[in-house]
Amino acid sequence: MSGAKMTDADLIKSAISAAPASIARGATVIAPDDKGGVRTVRQGTNGWTCMPDMPETPGPDPMCVDKNGLAWALAWMQHKDPPADKVGFGYMLMGGSDASNTDPFAMKPATGEKWVTTGPHVMILNIGTRFDGYPTTASDTSVPYVMFPGTPYAHLMIPVK
Repeated sequence: MSGAKMTDADLIKSAISAAPASIARGATVIAPDDKGGVRTVRQGTNGWTCMPDMPETPGPDPMCVDKNGLAWALAWMQHKDPPADKVGFGYMLMGGSDASNTDPFAMKPATGEKWVTTGPHVMILNIGTRFDGYPTTASDTSVPYVMFPGTPYAHLMIPVK
């Protein structure tokens, strides 16, 4: 829907595409508001929250997270540290499109770099430095790897097919 303002129905459809139907049908849907915050588009019943695709990125990237994952995501959006000791879980079953796998606040790829495209995946969020044995680069997004290593937003990306 590039160039056009998405309706609430469009936002909901995009957001819930991130998770399995069993999660999506009862999830709250939030979307950015005009003041740099978020607004509730649809109130849910199951403790999960889904966010629609970000039109600023070249590929689809809706996300659906549990309660702790939402605390992590809101902290990331507000450039604050995530709450301590709250491991979260998230779905991105439409995949992801990121400016960087190392800079959590990059809005576009660094000069000479490309957008990082990740296929469908789940995420373990806010587990600190407990990543021994996992690559910390996105040279191959088809295997589990750490995104944003060395930052408070480091998380494990796990591909699913």
